[in-house]
Amino acid sequence: MNRMLTGFLSWICLLLAFPLLAAEPRQQPTANEQARTVYVFHQPIVMLQAKFGLTTPEERVLRIRNTLRAFTQADVAEPLKMVPVTRYNQQGRLILMNGKTVLLLVEGDLDEGDDLTLDQAAQRVLARLEAQRTALREQYNGSWLALSAVKTLAGLAGLILFWYGSYRSWRAIRRFYRRRIIEKKGLIPQAWRRFLGEVETRIYAILMALLGIVAFYVWLSWTFRLFPWTRVWGESLGDWSMRVLREIALSIFSALPGLLIVLIIFFITSLILKVLKVILNQVEAGRLHLPGLHPETVAATRKLISVVVWLFAVSAAYPFLPGANSLAFKGVSVFFGLMLTLGSAGVMNHAMSGLVLIYSRALRKGDVIRIGDNEGQVSEIGMLATKVLTRENYVVTLPNAVVVSGKITNLSALNQGRGLNLTVGVTVGYDTPWRQVQAMLELAAHRASVVDRTQPMKVRQLGLMDWYISYELQVTLLADLQRQFPGEPLAIARTELHSQIQDVFNEFGVQIMSPNFVLQPAQPVVVAKENWYTAPAVPPVVPPEGKAP
Repeated sequence: MNRMLTGFLSWICLLLAFPLLAAEPRQQPTANEQARTVYVFHQPIVMLQAKFGLTTPEERVLRIRNTLRAFTQADVAEPLKMVPVTRYNQQGRLILMNGKTVLLLVEGDLDEGDDLTLDQAAQRVLARLEAQRTALREQYNGSWLALSAVKTLAGLAGLILFWYGSYRSWRAIRRFYRRRIIEKKGLIPQAWRRFLGEVETRIYAILMALLGIVAFYVWLSWTFRLFPWTRVWGESLGDWSMRVLREIALSIFSALPGLLIVLIIFFITSLILKVLKVILNQVEAGRLHLPGLHPETVAATRKLISVVVWLFAVSAAYPFLPGANSLAFKGVSVFFGLMLTLGSAGVMNHAMSGLVLIYSRALRKGDVIRIGDNEGQVSEIGMLATKVLTRENYVVTLPNAVVVSGKITNLSALNQGRGLNLTVGVTVGYDTPWRQVQAMLELAAHRASVVDRTQPMKVRQLGLMDWYISYELQVTLLADLQRQFPGEPLAIARTELHSQIQDVFNEFGVQIMSPNFVLQPAQPVVVAKENWYTAPAVPPVVPPEGKAP
């Protein structure tokens, strides 16, 4: 037991004194250097360089391996000894185990770059071999292996108990926070709960999962160190974790100055945007006038300026981001650039068309327009598409590129503060005086409840056709009609005007020549007033005199 303790302490002292495994075995050896290096339990002991006659360093390494395989349990139980010798006209140190030669280290094996004397190099080789001899001796020690197996099972039981405790604690935390949510208490405001859910519980679950993984890693590394066959794996796991933690810490500290610069850039950017927002809000409210900037274009201008300023800020902060020069970061940048290149052609076309619509002020939200077969009120002008509310109460989405490429008729652009202009047409034969037709059309307009009677009405003769004259009536609708019936004021007004025109023309016995007649009828084609409400039509209820309808 004392020998085991001595070997273990010597191994610990070796790691503390020579954390880099001295300089003889290379840290990152090439294939040629590996062939000249003696390994025991995958641990480098020494790299041989001297050549004796026809025996190369590689052959010396092979002989040492064969010698190590021939040692018995009795040989391993004895400590190593070092004897000074002179071989091949060189000073050397012979390392023995139970009187049997293990290896010979001579002056020719030393490397000038190591800056070690023969005795210093031999002592280091002896310490490494002694640590591996102790591990090899434990391999033959049944009681040690049994104790290691018991420790492994005990550690596994502790690990399972830790996992079970973590699971039970997570359930308790979940019940606790669910109760607090029901009671409307907690760190997160209740207005955010619908979006964030049980954030505290999930964060705790992630923390417990990470701790469980770390506990398994520690148990596995500790278990590997208990057995001589797997001790090198345990040491590798420990070295790897320490190396990773060290690299993470160094990366964090080295990234702090860059992150500070990034924060300063973003702070200045947000400050600039706040100042611009104040100025643009004044323009939108009409209290400030800037050349080329109108109140209706302020919203789009604000978005454009924000995008440009943030893109400039990101470009300025990019070199200072952690890992900006790494291959992974460059690969992600190339990937996003490729995605934007492939998918932005159509999107940019619609986006630029949307800017043309906004800055040309061809359309505004609330305008009544006609684009192709679509007539209605503009409900939204987006960066990619324009939405129109039609008389059928449908929302028609028109891509901005389609809107710009076609003809846009804005029916309300010149009627700010007033109602829409509406024109209706009618064709009447030459046997009816045009002055009578004009008077009847004006009378029909006066009877229509949707017409603004304070605005002048216009009747035009558009064409002298073969059998009839084409007339046009232009009126101004009430301003409230567009607000009461968004999307369908024109349809409602046309319906009422057409109804009133038919009633007036029937009332005065004037025939409307649409469609055309091949022969002029003997009697005017009109509907007598007593037949206006033929079933199933129902006449309107006329209130008694003195009472409001």
